[in-house]
Amino acid sequence: MADLENPLGFSRLLKKASLAGAFFVAAIWLPAAQALCTAPASLPVAQVERVVDGDTLRLSDGRNVRMIGLNTPETGKKGQSAEPFAEAAKRRLQALVTQSEGQVSLGVGQQGKDRYGRVLANVYGRDGANLEAQLLSEGLGYLVAVSPNVALVDCQQAAERVARTAKLGLWRSSPVQPAAQIDKGGFALVAGTIASVQRNGGGLWIELQDGPVLRIAPELISQFDAPALLRMKGQRIEARGWVVDRSRRGGLKPGQTRWMMPITHPAMLDTSTR
Repeated sequence: MADLENPLGFSRLLKKASLAGAFFVAAIWLPAAQALCTAPASLPVAQVERVVDGDTLRLSDGRNVRMIGLNTPETGKKGQSAEPFAEAAKRRLQALVTQSEGQVSLGVGQQGKDRYGRVLANVYGRDGANLEAQLLSEGLGYLVAVSPNVALVDCQQAAERVARTAKLGLWRSSPVQPAAQIDKGGFALVAGTIASVQRNGGGLWIELQDGPVLRIAPELISQFDAPALLRMKGQRIEARGWVVDRSRRGGLKPGQTRWMMPITHPAMLDTSTR
């Protein structure tokens, strides 16, 4: 347990993971996931009817559950091809649910539902292990942090770091795109140099050279080190989130960048990028 409670110990865990094959990394990470993402007591138990995709479950009572902290690649819909590792993530989640005999515990978030009516919850197996962290540790999804549902963000960040360090799954080839390559909406990881940072009534805006603008909404700014961000012009940054096309519905004003990425939590920014 001591290895999980200090940076040096966790570094040793990462080194072990990087030297291990994918089969062994899961075994290395599982005790860490259980220790850092332990299920709270007395969570409600639900029966899973089916696994919809790598981050969504359909329960036998008719509810759909969107797993908090995890975004997996999109499965093929409406004639489109599935994204890489989408089916692998779905199969792995199905295996975890099967190991749990079809029953999972749900830690519903502070924001209990999304705009589609899905329940937002952290999902745990019968052994108490967090299923999002398990998938993240195997490189089958990306960490996402959307306030206020961020109770497990530190744990889930650590889980993703295992996969990223060991180059597992989605991290086998870096999924991080240069800012200039962003040319469509949807989830993305992007890296670029900061051209400007400004704060106004619409929030805090980080403009990337030849790339999208990152927006922190006014109500979220207090969660960030805003003074430090305002001094970061010329520095490299990595960001993740859902890219929005501001030209749709006539929302793009003259002089504005077409592509915008809302930043929903500090975990969606990495200012240590070199």
